[in-house]
Amino acid sequence: MNKKVNIKDIARIAKVSHTTVSRALNDKSRIRNETKEKILTIAKELGYRPNFIARSLVMRRTMTLGLVITNIANPFYTELAQGIEKTATKLGYSIILCSTQSNITTEKQYIEMLRSKGVDGIIFSSAHMEDPNIVALAEEEFPIIMVNRRTYHPTVKEKIDYVGVDNILGGFMAVEHLIRLGHNRIGVIGGSAESSVGLERLDGGKKALEAYGVEQRDDFFLEGNFLKRSGYQRAKQFLKMAEMPTAIFATNDYMALGVYQSILEEGLRIPEDVALIGFNDIEFSSMQGIELTTIGQKKFEMGAIAVEMLAGKIEEGDDRPSAKEIFLVPELIIRKTCGFHLKGYQMESRNELKYEARNPKLETSTNFLNSNDRNG
Repeated sequence: MNKKVNIKDIARIAKVSHTTVSRALNDKSRIRNETKEKILTIAKELGYRPNFIARSLVMRRTMTLGLVITNIANPFYTELAQGIEKTATKLGYSIILCSTQSNITTEKQYIEMLRSKGVDGIIFSSAHMEDPNIVALAEEEFPIIMVNRRTYHPTVKEKIDYVGVDNILGGFMAVEHLIRLGHNRIGVIGGSAESSVGLERLDGGKKALEAYGVEQRDDFFLEGNFLKRSGYQRAKQFLKMAEMPTAIFATNDYMALGVYQSILEEGLRIPEDVALIGFNDIEFSSMQGIELTTIGQKKFEMGAIAVEMLAGKIEEGDDRPSAKEIFLVPELIIRKTCGFHLKGYQMESRNELKYEARNPKLETSTNFLNSNDRNG
């Protein structure tokens, strides 16, 4: 009665090999669905619990992954981590979370700690474009994947898997939407210049201004750091200008929240006096009273894909000649901070993608944006 159930017990009752049971329990392919369901049912009825210690010894793995992010205070990472943790648990992995506060030295210390604990691989959402820590791991061929942020270092860029939204297209969509609402004085608050996300979203916004023939004013581009306070401070700078922007694109929602606060403190109205659009569609952005227009990205899905790709590399090896890059399609989510609802337009859905796809200027611009080699 007190004997602990093992794989051989399940195999004997199911009348299959213990290898087949192992494949079913680990959700592997090459097994019929009926057989898999039968095995899972028997395992549940017997109260089977996997012996992770024994499994790790056999597989020479700890079944643990590191997750390195920039700042846990940013709600984006909370939502990203949910997809990572749920998928990792499903695959039998545990997650160790590390927050670097955007500090390269702290990142290196966390990497050393994670490796001392024998993690099987690391998911990075903290990388700088020339991150030396990432370069060292890639050159060693230690299993890693980058999510949301990626490296531009020439010696390793083609060696590291990446999954994220198409930030250039997303930045283009945000600024284009403001232009089509009649704005030609558009302020942009970028993220850190060391971040690929900041660079790409800014690049996309500039491409939209160019495509629509809108003047690019240097004083309308300010650098933030993706945190709420930087959005607040940069918005104050915009609002003190003699000819201030009539619309602001904050390249993430957390900064957009700071912009929102700054505008209201100045006694101005959103969107009547200043329109606002963010990026990420984090949870607070849809709250009543805020209702932020934003560029959405599938954060949970992004995290899930990253775990699956890294787990596949760890378990099956990786002999691909180049890295795999997956770019998810961004979505324009229209709410109330951009002024769209005041224009009397009729929307086909919550976004304008179908409408925009019929716009020859957008089609030309989109083709231009996607002219570089991209997989996924």
